[in-house]
Amino acid sequence: MIAENSEKIVTLIGGSGFIGRHIVRALAKRGYRIRVACRRPDLAGHVQPLGTPGQIMPVQANVRFPASLAAACDGATAVVNLTGVLSSRGAQSFDAIHVFGAEASARAAKAAKAQVFIQMSALGADADSGSEYGRTKAAGEAKARAAFPGAIILRPSIVFGPEDNFFNQFAGLSRLAPALPLIGGGQTKFTPLFVGDLAEAIARLIDKCEASGLTYELGGPEVFSFKQLMEFTLETIGRKRLLVPVPWPIAKVMGTVMGLLPFAPLTADQVELLKTDNVVSEAAAREGRDLTGLGITGRSIQGIVPSYLYRYRRAGQFTVPKGIPE
Repeated sequence: MIAENSEKIVTLIGGSGFIGRHIVRALAKRGYRIRVACRRPDLAGHVQPLGTPGQIMPVQANVRFPASLAAACDGATAVVNLTGVLSSRGAQSFDAIHVFGAEASARAAKAAKAQVFIQMSALGADADSGSEYGRTKAAGEAKARAAFPGAIILRPSIVFGPEDNFFNQFAGLSRLAPALPLIGGGQTKFTPLFVGDLAEAIARLIDKCEASGLTYELGGPEVFSFKQLMEFTLETIGRKRLLVPVPWPIAKVMGTVMGLLPFAPLTADQVELLKTDNVVSEAAAREGRDLTGLGITGRSIQGIVPSYLYRYRRAGQFTVPKGIPE
């Protein structure tokens, strides 16, 4: 398979980030030639050691400029669009990235005669969502499918791994704050997905080389409430903090104020998104449009998260975990 794949090019649009680098690793092991299309290829050198010399090439592309996408996708067998933003700011707005960017990426893949196009979406994607993030993700899916019939849509739950922006963020916050907020009481449900499992799912879909047109909902093996995830984080790093329930109206005000900060930890739109559970639907599981349907056994947070959150403990890796004799 490796010899066969060495003649195939896969373009990862937005592939230099957290999820992208894990996909690069999974594809490189299979022998694919990989173009990592990003706005600043000069800052994407960290992906090149993930493969053999010359196998991985960062190239310049921006989903807001279709001509750059055409060049990045030229000759590609498969194209994956990973771009997305959590907050809408200036030119990097939800509409520009999630809707226009998805359509432009799909058009570029179609023009390049790619056999597979994968659009990364989210479990919160819904045309009727109260969140602009959710609505634009759904609109992007529709635009991608219209431009590339047979486009595969992936809707992951929250993704965790060494560089994630979930467990790391709250663990870091616990070092400074005496309490952690439970938005809406912390009852929102999640099925955390390990980034390595997500990368493997994408690699397997590319291996199939089929424009199936399916929508996959990807989550981990267990369902947790937001409160349970905060409790797990604090237990993992050995810190005791108050968990304060924050009613939705107050959370909305907090999000509005925090949304004004340069790197907003919470926005009003994210508060709206948290009102809906982030779990794999029964229909997707029944029809095999989930991780299990792809032949992948999801890894749990208990087996992965402690391996990278240790640095938030009081003495880092030298802190003796509770229950283990010194």
